[in-house]
Amino acid sequence: MLEWLVAFCVVILVLFIWPGTKHLFGPNAFPQRLGVSQLAAGSDGARLVCAEGADGTGEETRTVSLICKPSALAKYLQKHCRTFSCYSPCGGWTWRASAFLQSAYEACWPCDSSVQFVRDNLQLSDDGLVSLDWAVPSHHRRRRTSSHSTCPVLLIIPNSFGKITRNVVKLCESALSHGYLPAVFNRRSHNSTPLTTLKLQQFGDPSDLREAVRYIRYRQPAGRLYAVSESSGSGLLLSYLGECGSSSYVTAAVCLSPVFRCQSWFESGLCWPLQWVLALYQKICLSRYRTALGDIMHTDTLFSSCSLRGVEEALFCQSGYAGSTSGPSSGCSASGAWDAYWERNEPLRDVDEVAIPVLSVCAKDDPMRGDAQSSLPLELFETNPHFFLLLTDRGGHCGFSTQSDGSAGSAAGSVVATSTVDNHGPNWSHKVMLEFFRATTDFFNAEERAKQFAARRRGLGGAAGGWAFRYRSVSTCKRVPACSHNIHAIYNWQRSYTR
Repeated sequence: MLEWLVAFCVVILVLFIWPGTKHLFGPNAFPQRLGVSQLAAGSDGARLVCAEGADGTGEETRTVSLICKPSALAKYLQKHCRTFSCYSPCGGWTWRASAFLQSAYEACWPCDSSVQFVRDNLQLSDDGLVSLDWAVPSHHRRRRTSSHSTCPVLLIIPNSFGKITRNVVKLCESALSHGYLPAVFNRRSHNSTPLTTLKLQQFGDPSDLREAVRYIRYRQPAGRLYAVSESSGSGLLLSYLGECGSSSYVTAAVCLSPVFRCQSWFESGLCWPLQWVLALYQKICLSRYRTALGDIMHTDTLFSSCSLRGVEEALFCQSGYAGSTSGPSSGCSASGAWDAYWERNEPLRDVDEVAIPVLSVCAKDDPMRGDAQSSLPLELFETNPHFFLLLTDRGGHCGFSTQSDGSAGSAAGSVVATSTVDNHGPNWSHKVMLEFFRATTDFFNAEERAKQFAARRRGLGGAAGGWAFRYRSVSTCKRVPACSHNIHAIYNWQRSYTR
């Protein structure tokens, strides 16, 4: 028992000391202490890099890279989104400097929030149930929002495991404070949503989300719709935007710490302890349906799996499952069924059909996503004008703690001071999201006004010479037989008379 206690203390000590050692003795420590920023080199101007001092004095400079294809919208975002370059991550000896600790804090630590949720259970076309949790302030008397409201709707898609994290609750708070109507989408059996059919939602199947969006449009027809996803929930959002294209009804979308190459992430993207924890959480959530699920799959294989791939294969790649591609004699370990499953569920399968701006906020030290070079599709952001990537040096997984947040806690007693930390306002990634939505909306409005103004100028210019005659000649058109060659002849004659 004493050996285990000593090992636990050593692990905790390493977690607290490691960020400070990287800060003091890391490869970039000397240039950072001198205030020198390292700018990423791009090809053909595809990478736009902004740097801002940690406290405005240049003592410690961090780099935030905006990686995208040069376009009018990219220039507009770089000019009007000042939050993109105002990120000051925690450094030194605070626990928030550790990517793992701040990621675990955002995912597991409870949040004291004034937001409460009003649930709508939606019955789907196959009699399945999904739910939308509408966030409202606790002091709000009127729990339901009128359908005539013009407030924009923010659709929040949590991670694919159904865990409502601290980050999601804080997202709802930030959205409410800026006039949005937040709605959290819960998949079948997630977050206490009843499982009424023997069917679970596959990783990248957007059919249920499509029906939820139709309901939102029916309930709030006058408000714009925005979408934000967290972690592995970005797979569902990207799949929906790719399949629906210009008919997605979404104005702009943001992915916070997304997972892009999902098949490799399920296979080897996570270390064993994290895989075991996530697989255990999934099995705990599904244990209440063990008897019912036994009719369509081998539950013994499901509940004995210790990896994310094993759980996903047991759920969707076994013979007898409604959405399975495996034959009657193939088992859950058949590589053909596993590859066919990801051909239908890979989030980037229809990425060329995405027709709205999508911003991804990622950190290089993300412990959940894996190595940035192999897990981030940089070529997508450099070639597709609809995708933008904000890549930070530090931030963890959905963490992005700033100096103001880290100043409330130290390495000795930081976790205790959570109430003080919560009062520092929204997370940096949430500020980026809100400013991105505002900037894209303003850009689209300006483009629409410019098109209308150009159309009015073209109409006035074409009618400058013969305005009065054209109104008098309308009556003559009624006496001419309605055949196409006569109409074109009258049109050409009026044009010649005007000139």
